[in-house]
Amino acid sequence: MDLGKSSSNVEPPEFGAAADGDADRNMILGKSCRSMPISAAFDVVAKNLNLKFFEVPTGRKFFGNLMDAGMCSICGEESFGTGSDHIREKDGIWAVLAWLSIIAFKNKDDLGGDKLVSVEDIVRQHWATYGCHYYTRYDYENVGAGAAKELMANLGSMQSSLSDVNKLIKEIRSDVSEVVVADEFEYKDPVDGSVSKHQGIQYLFGDGSRLVFRLSGTGSVGATIRVYIEQYEKGSSKTGRDSQDALAPLVVALKLSKMQEYTGRSAPTVIT
Repeated sequence: MDLGKSSSNVEPPEFGAAADGDADRNMILGKSCRSMPISAAFDVVAKNLNLKFFEVPTGRKFFGNLMDAGMCSICGEESFGTGSDHIREKDGIWAVLAWLSIIAFKNKDDLGGDKLVSVEDIVRQHWATYGCHYYTRYDYENVGAGAAKELMANLGSMQSSLSDVNKLIKEIRSDVSEVVVADEFEYKDPVDGSVSKHQGIQYLFGDGSRLVFRLSGTGSVGATIRVYIEQYEKGSSKTGRDSQDALAPLVVALKLSKMQEYTGRSAPTVIT
C-alpha cells in the first residue's frame, strides 16, 4: 500500500483491507493513507450533524444494551473494532463492505471517469470539514500492580488543582493548550441504569486534544497501563502531518504521570 520506507516503482492499490483471525477487527487502508482506531473524531462529526452519540467504557456489552434498545445503530472502539446493530459483536467484514459502499457512493456520478475518489480523498475531505485527530496509544505491559495503582492514584489526586497541572505542563512544553477538564470517567447506562466507575482518568484540553490513562488487567502479578494521546488540529496547514510529529507536544503525558518513576519503564511495550 506504499506505506513502507522503501520506494517502489509498482503502483499500489487504491483500497486495502485487513482483519484478524476471526475478522471481528479491521483495518482500512488507502494508497499511502492509513486508518486509525476510534477517536474523538466520532464526537465532532456527531455533534456537527446533530446526531445522538454515547461514550461508553471498554466492553462490547455497553454497545449491545444501546443497540437492543434502539438507541444507536453503529459503534466503534479504539482497538480496530467496528460494527452495527445487525449483530452484537464487532464485524470486520461489515466494516470493509461499508467502506466499499462509501467509495461507490462517492463515485456514482462519474463511474467512467479516469480518477477514482479514493480513501485518501475522503479522509482529506473529512479533515477539511471536521479537522484532524492525531491519535496513538502507549501500552505498558506487566507493570507491578502496586506501582500501577499508585500511578493512577497520583493522577487522580492531581486533578484537584488544574492550575498546578497546567503550570507543570507549561514547564514541560509551552506549546500545549491548557487543561480545562480533568476527571475520572464514569458511565451510567441509559438502558438499565447500571453505573460503571473508575473507567479511566482523562485530561481534556481547550483545543480539543486529550490524554486518557486506563488500567487493564490489574491482577496480583501485573497490570497494563494504557495511555491514549490525541491531538486535535484544524486548518489545512496542520492536517496530513506524520502522527508522531503532530503528537510530540502531548507526550507531556509521560512526565505528567511520572511513568518512569513509578514503573521503571523508559519506553512503552507497544505503541499503536
